[in-house]
Amino acid sequence: MGAVAVLKLAEPPARAEAAATTVAVLPAPTPEAATVEASARPGEKLRDVLRVVIPPLFGVALMIGIWALVAIKSGNIPGPDKTWAAARVLFADPFYRNGPNDQGIGWNVLSSLQRVGIGFGFAALVGIPMGFLLGRFTFMNRMFEPIISLLRPVSPLAWLPIGLLVFQKADPAATWTIFICSIWPMILNTAQGVQRVPQDYLNVARVLGLPETKVITRILFPAVLPYMLTGIRLSIGTAWLVIVAAEMLTGGVGIGFWVWDEWNNLKVEHIVIAIFVIGIVGLMLETMLLMLAKRFSYESR
Repeated sequence: MGAVAVLKLAEPPARAEAAATTVAVLPAPTPEAATVEASARPGEKLRDVLRVVIPPLFGVALMIGIWALVAIKSGNIPGPDKTWAAARVLFADPFYRNGPNDQGIGWNVLSSLQRVGIGFGFAALVGIPMGFLLGRFTFMNRMFEPIISLLRPVSPLAWLPIGLLVFQKADPAATWTIFICSIWPMILNTAQGVQRVPQDYLNVARVLGLPETKVITRILFPAVLPYMLTGIRLSIGTAWLVIVAAEMLTGGVGIGFWVWDEWNNLKVEHIVIAIFVIGIVGLMLETMLLMLAKRFSYESR
């Protein structure tokens, strides 16, 4: 009886060990399963690429189709085939020069970009520091708020005669128009970013006795950078939008003047090409600023 009792007591541990051994041993993945999983990954990547590429292609195809139908119905608007043929001739030599008012489309785009760069640069030099001051000091914000609210809704082209009156030349007048229309988004977005900085950060800086320059460079600037880049993006889009209309009125060299000149020559297909060129250049400018904003946002983290 004692031996039987001992055997009965010894059985459960043996069964537990067998169960533990059974649970611990897992079947290893077969090479065939690993091959199937590896082959599925390129398929998933291809599907992801198609999800990104196919919708824009459908959108472009829809736009070209509507454009072709409108061209057939109207008879005055050049269709995609005629515009493409004119574009091939036009871009065969985009940088030719036959005089001051007869230049390739490449020189006209570069001239417009130069005016936008100068006016936008001056707007950034004035607007960003002013935005910091308005966001940092309540008195200055209340002092300039009615002035900004009064001048910001004014159409940018309304400032062009003032520029012509002051500068007596078309080129600086167009640059002045770019400056005055680009400055408002940078001022407002920068000031909003400064006002949204947590007050605790500024209280710590006050307790530590940090000078105002270090408060701006060490605390405000990293926190305000996303708002500031948003204002820059809005400003560059507005500047590129306005320069075309300003150059139509002032003349000279530029993509806006080129569009108006082609209209006077009744080359409507060239105007359609200019519309695409203006849109592509604006898209490139905004994409560059988006990449810059993502890079600074990633580094600030």
